[in-house]
Amino acid sequence: METKLTKLKNNIEFFYKKNQDTPRSALCINFALCDYDNRPGVNALMARLLFQGTKTKTSEKIAEEFDSCGIDFVVEMKMDYLRFRFVSLNEDFEHAVELVADLIKNSTFEEFDKEKAKFSGELVAELDSPRQKTMDGFSKNIFEGHSYGASNTVVLENLPAVTKEMVVNAYDKLFKNGKKVITFVGDIDIDKVENILNANLGDIPAGAAPSEFKSPAPLKDKKEIDIIHNANQAHIIKGWRTQTFDSADYPALLLLNIILGASGLSSRLFLELRDKKGLAYVVRSSYEAFLLGAGFSIYIATEPKNIEVSLKGFDEEIEKIKTIEVSEDELENAKTNLAGKWAFTFETNSQQACCYAQYGILGLGFDFYDNIKERIKHVTAEQLKDCAGKYFNEKYVLAVLKP
Repeated sequence: METKLTKLKNNIEFFYKKNQDTPRSALCINFALCDYDNRPGVNALMARLLFQGTKTKTSEKIAEEFDSCGIDFVVEMKMDYLRFRFVSLNEDFEHAVELVADLIKNSTFEEFDKEKAKFSGELVAELDSPRQKTMDGFSKNIFEGHSYGASNTVVLENLPAVTKEMVVNAYDKLFKNGKKVITFVGDIDIDKVENILNANLGDIPAGAAPSEFKSPAPLKDKKEIDIIHNANQAHIIKGWRTQTFDSADYPALLLLNIILGASGLSSRLFLELRDKKGLAYVVRSSYEAFLLGAGFSIYIATEPKNIEVSLKGFDEEIEKIKTIEVSEDELENAKTNLAGKWAFTFETNSQQACCYAQYGILGLGFDFYDNIKERIKHVTAEQLKDCAGKYFNEKYVLAVLKP
């Protein structure tokens, strides 16, 4: 396996990994957000409009060129960065880079009103889902006042005031000032890849990470939100703010998530609340980490009559993991389960390119995956108990959707 970290002629960091004998190559280009204060909806609309035509090509022509070569291209706005990614046959790689470079440098953001209306309709449709409605109430409160908390309802409230000028100005600022990272995974020689990238993207600004970020304000107390919805089930999410990637607690938080609810049939929440007590249709936990913060949550879908007993079940499982050390068998099984999940997310060239680009743009280092795997091996049962006690406290957000 050949890897190399270098820079393009414009000083953009470029990470290369050669996976031999793979007919399709993957490229990922990340632009770090340099402004977390844009009106909710601006960044999401920006990503949607970057595929709507350039100075020389219509959106139909662009789509036709991607499709004719079988190029799988996506542009998407993540919490901390804008991501362009594609997978193409090796022989079409240069053409794919040319097409993406055109979008990056020459997008005209056409069909703004049409795309804005379409986006609004999609958000409303998503909120018809009771589960999404519950998660909406949770996310906008766990990160209240920050772009991380820009849930569907928050975006819908702000979308009418979003103008094309706002979107164009936001992209212009991001294009000029946002730090950029490019990753390649596939079977094309590095010299050829570098030459193609320098020829097409070597003239864009490298940008730089801003010196100050606006982190989400800490939770000062518990927040309990009741949501009434036309649903047959009750949906409950309870969650806490935690530390993120760069914390010494990160490996332990990953393992706590596996043990509590992210390992499916073998997780504690599934065994206790679904198998033994018959409370749940669905039950799971989630740990989401971003550059400036993270959240840990537990979720259940149940009969409305079971709301109180489900909440009691949550409290019992949280209290156990805070006060009783997990067994060595459970700890080792969690480590094995997590290693398997990560191996699955690193299966394809595209997955690898996206993961490396995420680590790079967040400043974690392109070797973060290998480092964190090694750190997980050394997590102890005592560390898990201490970590649970540290974060699973009375400063939480509880969202309950009822019929």
